[in-house]
Amino acid sequence: MDLVLRSATPEDLPALLRLEQQCFTSDRLTVRSFQWMISRAHGQLIVAEQTAQLLGYALVLFHRGTSLARLYSIATAVEARGLGLGKRLLERIESCAREHDCAYLRLEVRTDNPRAIALYERHGYRRFAVLQQYYEDRADALRLEKRIVQHRETRPIRVPYYPQTTDFTCGPACLLMAMGALQPARALQRREELQIWREATTVFMTSGHGGCSPQGLALAAWRRGFRVRLQVNTQGPLFLGGVRDEHKKDVMRLVHEEFCAELDASEVLQVLGGPLDLPALLADGGQPLVLISSYRLTRSKAPHWVMVTDCDEEFVYLHDPDVDHSQHRQAMDCQHLPVSHGEFAKMCRFGSGKLQAAVILYHPHPL
Repeated sequence: MDLVLRSATPEDLPALLRLEQQCFTSDRLTVRSFQWMISRAHGQLIVAEQTAQLLGYALVLFHRGTSLARLYSIATAVEARGLGLGKRLLERIESCAREHDCAYLRLEVRTDNPRAIALYERHGYRRFAVLQQYYEDRADALRLEKRIVQHRETRPIRVPYYPQTTDFTCGPACLLMAMGALQPARALQRREELQIWREATTVFMTSGHGGCSPQGLALAAWRRGFRVRLQVNTQGPLFLGGVRDEHKKDVMRLVHEEFCAELDASEVLQVLGGPLDLPALLADGGQPLVLISSYRLTRSKAPHWVMVTDCDEEFVYLHDPDVDHSQHRQAMDCQHLPVSHGEFAKMCRFGSGKLQAAVILYHPHPL
């Protein structure tokens, strides 16, 4: 086939909609969705054209700040099937992902679409999850993944995923994940998410409810029977720079002082400064919650807690509890995110003071 593969333009919208109607009976992309994908999405929409006729498209989305890409949708016209167009589109998408420094490409496919499954598996994609009733018609989906640049899973511990249910509970959500990794039978519940926030909150932030400080999270974990290491490179109350009201600052100072007094009376190991040696912490059975600046993920300059699930020579892998639906993401897009060590080192320095903080959980001492 003498095909041209190129980036989509607004002029392709009518043909893209016709193709969508022809190829899918549900879960179709709308005009508005296509417009967003062409003009604003952090991704790439590739169309296959022959003699001014649109025969297929493939859409890949990139996860900002990470090395993960997601094949969001791929379609080929009926008259072009059996001619290798799907293979060419897939190869082009993988090339686009590599150009954006992505190491992994993930996708979902209907379990009742053996032809598509065979295409992906022939090209090295492996099954790693089944999503029950994923599509609008309640059909199941297979989740597939390919390492396009070579995560081997090096840890015997599986870290469950729990999405935060409010804008201010990223820390409690991560703590639930860490506790669930160490105690697999433990239920991850919203009631405990909110209870941990009540115990660990700094009370105030720039606006709205306050997030959780490393000191507060460390105490919450210790109270639940875990061994805890608290590693912070700054003494004194954190996040004061984001609050203008002096009364609120006084409250935050008092909260911090109480946390410190409780920590001194606890068995929490407190470490001031020093490098965060993730390989050693993970090898020792630790489950690290790390404070990052969300700027490199969302362009929002806010402190944010993430859960480290693994690391290897190239990447640190993260569970991000914040599912940003505005970016067409779902919970599965925020799990085991591969982030280069260099990018991670930049992420985990917050603010002008380069704050670094981590809370590491370990199995409770045997009785």
